[in-house]
Amino acid sequence: MPDHYEIDNVDLKILSILQHNAKKPYTEVAKQAFVSAGTIHVRMNKLEKLGVVKGASLDLNLSKLGYSVGAFLGVYLTKSSLYDKVADQLKNIPEITSIHYTTGNYSMFVRVFAKSTDHLKDILHNKVQNVAGIERTETFIILEETLSRSIVLDE
Repeated sequence: MPDHYEIDNVDLKILSILQHNAKKPYTEVAKQAFVSAGTIHVRMNKLEKLGVVKGASLDLNLSKLGYSVGAFLGVYLTKSSLYDKVADQLKNIPEITSIHYTTGNYSMFVRVFAKSTDHLKDILHNKVQNVAGIERTETFIILEETLSRSIVLDE
């Protein structure tokens, strides 16, 4: 894939359409974008190879699946140079949904979901705080999520 590939208005139109409904068939996307279905396939493959599109996923309502407690963890590392090693270990904890390297008070900010406060306590004490390189954590319980979205692309 050439490094100089320029994302054009057709690519942006395709992404915008699929952002609103990722399940929309490529034939319908093609009609809306005024191109052929084959063009949609080719463009999406290019965008995936470039890393612009990272795949498709389901947006689950975790509380309906029993994960009623969400939290952010501010993580203090013993040394910031341990970030990659710590992140690799945290990726193995299935209840963790995102890991961020940050500036400010914390070295990392982590999002975690649990079935109960007891489950969250177990995750913290028996999983997260056993990761080598973590000095300590601060937990912020999520009371409500009002907004979770991606950047809306201009067409």
